[in-house]
Amino acid sequence: MAESVDVGGVTVWPGWLDAGAQAAMVEDIRAVAAAAPFFTPETPRGQKMSVRMTAAGRYGWVSDRKGYRYEPRHPSGVDWPPIPASVLAVWRAVSGVDRDPQCCLVNWYGEGAKMGLHQDRDEADLDMPVVSISLGDEALFRVGGVERGGPTRSIWLRSGDVAVMGGAARLAHHGIDRLRFGSSTLLPRGGRINLTLRVVDQRPAAQLEEACLRV
Repeated sequence: MAESVDVGGVTVWPGWLDAGAQAAMVEDIRAVAAAAPFFTPETPRGQKMSVRMTAAGRYGWVSDRKGYRYEPRHPSGVDWPPIPASVLAVWRAVSGVDRDPQCCLVNWYGEGAKMGLHQDRDEADLDMPVVSISLGDEALFRVGGVERGGPTRSIWLRSGDVAVMGGAARLAHHGIDRLRFGSSTLLPRGGRINLTLRVVDQRPAAQLEEACLRV
């Protein structure tokens, strides 16, 4: 595994997962998708997104004409499946916090899919980082500032890379400009799976008090 790289305040760990770990994680995500099938979200204005999506954990993130939000159930009404142990292990290794994620958002990028610059700000506790895992085709990841506009930096994320958005970069605008479709053999039909791990709820008051007593 290579040394970490700073991209606009986002810490990227190239090659965190080796080939075997990537393949095993893909199988874990296939099980998630079998329990909670991929769906195509749309914006509040009714525009279909170019990514397909599902989730694991206590919550899943959804987008439709009602807005952007976390929901405790898949749009079909079933509960989201648990976050796989292989994915939790990455969070626990790189997040630097003592809370486990409550949501693992699974985005699948096919040929031509992209994600415009946006902020992850639907969570109650913005002190908690967002951890991203890349599987499959390479993607051009762009990072800007907290305010929209201004300079941006970009890096090609490859299969097995892990990125951590925390601290001053927690609310940085970021997105995926394009894929190098077919650049990886991990997924037989090509494409990219991106997992983003988030803590959604504020820490319970009892835990806050305990943490203060330890300081």
